Amino acid sequence: MGIGLSIAATGLVLVVAVYLVAVLDLVLGRLVAAAPLRLAEAAVRPVRRGALLLLQRSPRTERPDQVLWILAPALLGAIAAAVLFVMPLGPAELSPGSGMRQVDAGIVYFGALMALVMVAVYLHGWAPNSLFPMVGGYRFVALALSYEMPLALVLIGAALPARALSVGAIVDAQAGLWNLVRQPLGLPIYLVAALGAAFRGPLNVPDAPDLAGGTSAESCGAGLLLWELGRNAVLVAAAAMGAAAFLGGWRGPLLPGPVWMAVKTLALVAVLLGVSHLIGRVRLERFVVVAWAVLIPLALLDVFAAGIVALLAGRP
Repeated sequence: MGIGLSIAATGLVLVVAVYLVAVLDLVLGRLVAAAPLRLAEAAVRPVRRGALLLLQRSPRTERPDQVLWILAPALLGAIAAAVLFVMPLGPAELSPGSGMRQVDAGIVYFGALMALVMVAVYLHGWAPNSLFPMVGGYRFVALALSYEMPLALVLIGAALPARALSVGAIVDAQAGLWNLVRQPLGLPIYLVAALGAAFRGPLNVPDAPDLAGGTSAESCGAGLLLWELGRNAVLVAAAAMGAAAFLGGWRGPLLPGPVWMAVKTLALVAVLLGVSHLIGRVRLERFVVVAWAVLIPLALLDVFAAGIVALLAGRP
């Protein structure tokens, strides 16, 4: 498959995934609130909201940076697309983009892309030239510096049994046993970090209500729609990596590999969205303390345990 067709296929998958996230978010929100919701309403409401946002006028502030205001949500979408583009969906890289999917250091590649989320959020807060968005951007910098270390450590732990940094090799190493079982600390820590990367629920500090929307306080219309789509896209990308690193990726009985990958990714998306509706937002300073005093030591323990197991398994 050509590179152009591969990019188009990845984009189509991402668009469908982002729409499903919006529908699932609405359904879970209603379930948590014990409010009735018809399936047809859940399917139509995200589309209707998107259409209404497109009809709104673009925001205006005093001397904004319009280029950065457009670049920030575009960067979020590009990060998510770049992650999905290298995600293996089968033993022979059956998904589109086989040329780029052979990334030997896939874990490093993913970590570098997730670090760019901080850049996108900060730019989104800086661009309007307004107080609340700027404070939201600075908040996310502190959040990102706290969750990125646990995220990197547990992914290293997931790579140790495979003795490789390739995502495909990590999936292959889970043929007999998922990393979820081998490393019970890994996935929970990863999901906390994923909530931070997608700034959802308890870790939604850059766009928090106490800042009147934070980095989105001055956004409306198409800009706000693109920002919301970008957030959903990052959530999908983080869930896809979690499915590959800890749930065996495309491996599973009966169903084709891409179907298993989609099911596991949506399952993790549902968990993240459910937590977002069930747990209130935590104070940033409290999370920073917990991240450095609890999550990072636990992530180090996870890496050490995985390393010991890998060494023992490699002995003749």
